[in-house]
Amino acid sequence: MQLTLWTYEGPPHVGAMRVATAMTDVHYVLHAPQGDTYADLLFTMIERLPRRPPVTYTTFQARDLGGDTAELFKEAARDAHTRFQPQAMLVGASCTAELIQDDPGGLAQALNLPIPVVPLELPAYQRKENWGASETFYHLVRALATAPATRTPLEGRAPVCNILGPMALGFRHRDDLQEIRGLLHDLGVQVNVVAPLSASVADLRRLPEADFNVVLYPELGRTAAQWLQRQHGQPFTQCVPYGVNGTLDFMAEVCQMAGLTHDESSRQAWRRASRARWYAQSVDSTYLTGKRVFVFGDATHAIAAARVAHQDMGFEVVGLGTYSREFAREVRDAAKLYGLEALITDDYLAVEDQVKALQPELILGTQMERHIAKRLGIPCTVISAPMHVQDFPARYAPQMGFEGANVLFDTWVHPLMMGLEEHLLGMFREDFEFHDQAAPSHLGAGHGASMRAMPTVSADTLAELHRSTDPQIQLPPTPAEATTDWAPEAEQELKKIPFFVRGKARRNTELFARERGVSRITVETMYEAKAHFSR
Repeated sequence: MQLTLWTYEGPPHVGAMRVATAMTDVHYVLHAPQGDTYADLLFTMIERLPRRPPVTYTTFQARDLGGDTAELFKEAARDAHTRFQPQAMLVGASCTAELIQDDPGGLAQALNLPIPVVPLELPAYQRKENWGASETFYHLVRALATAPATRTPLEGRAPVCNILGPMALGFRHRDDLQEIRGLLHDLGVQVNVVAPLSASVADLRRLPEADFNVVLYPELGRTAAQWLQRQHGQPFTQCVPYGVNGTLDFMAEVCQMAGLTHDESSRQAWRRASRARWYAQSVDSTYLTGKRVFVFGDATHAIAAARVAHQDMGFEVVGLGTYSREFAREVRDAAKLYGLEALITDDYLAVEDQVKALQPELILGTQMERHIAKRLGIPCTVISAPMHVQDFPARYAPQMGFEGANVLFDTWVHPLMMGLEEHLLGMFREDFEFHDQAAPSHLGAGHGASMRAMPTVSADTLAELHRSTDPQIQLPPTPAEATTDWAPEAEQELKKIPFFVRGKARRNTELFARERGVSRITVETMYEAKAHFSR
């Protein structure tokens, strides 16, 4: 089975656990053998929760299969209600329990518990975790948010919204929620209910009271939002507030739904809220613009990250894909914007093959792509689940909103800056003050390695040094030097190098070309020279 290898998503009952764990008074009774209880680790270890998930397992064993496993489930459900006193109960079966064909929903209804019991039909062998989370949230909303609400006209009162989608084990969901609540408050929009994260059963009953819904993660909240739109006439947002431009579009959409006024001056004021804008005016942008980027993750983050990479960062998106098959159409449509064919797969080996073929300079992906990138020596930043404990930082680190744009800039650009650092090391490796034995220049001559340890400097290198430091010194060019010229494409490539090392790069390349009798420098010559001086 695939679960014995890397997998992007767990089975759908893990998605149901994410919803139950996110809420405050919901309990999940899962018909499952003892081996399926591994899922507890996802919440207590990876997300660092101080409690175990609100899940009761029947934990049947092999010897129980010859007896009445249905009675085991009913006993577990009764005990869970007595012990935990939830306001609503989810019941379902794990992938293993599906094979014995018990009916948890029917068995729970027969108990006549004095609380709502929501049965879950989650086909473990056809669907995965995100779908399971979305379906669980949808069934809870459908079961509880039934009472019609009378909403007064927007004139003369503050608009009210719900925020749908954040849940346990989500990628930076708690930080995203804090950031978006702040943006809505600044716009004058009140938040009625956030669900399922931190929501109660009573909160879900109040969902129809809002004027509209904000859907932060379509994989998780859109199905419930569509039902609320059909049943209670609540529109929901389509824009994901990811990156500066995505956040601006989101705020404009919220203003339109809330009946608030906004114009171009408002948009410019909002734009100034992010400090990531200085990048476009910095020296670093010259070096980083046009970097080739491969993007892979869940649909929400993959689509949004590709847009940020292209519009906000000036990168070239060379690959885009997702493991979320339910959103394949949306990802394919997004890929067409960059002239690409989307990669829709949950096979990490297929993703690795694509990365090898494209040879990007940066990967934006999951923890799976982080391992792939490490083997291939490519910088990588995690932008989506699945992720590990290091992607639940102690600090405030949202992905959405204007502060999220700052976080994206830091976490995406810094791996590329390490590439710039390696480039500088290679360019200056032969300088008399820059070698493995030289002490830091600020310590002075009395520290570090002695001059005896310094490498021998040739006459040609000294000539190059004098020419670079003293423009008054004129050295006669050699015949080869006099005939060396640069191809137009090589000149363009040279302009991508920061100005403070561009002269050094030109001189090293020309020296390399003269030594090999190359009269015309191409892009290939530049990279051969870079590799030579980096040894």
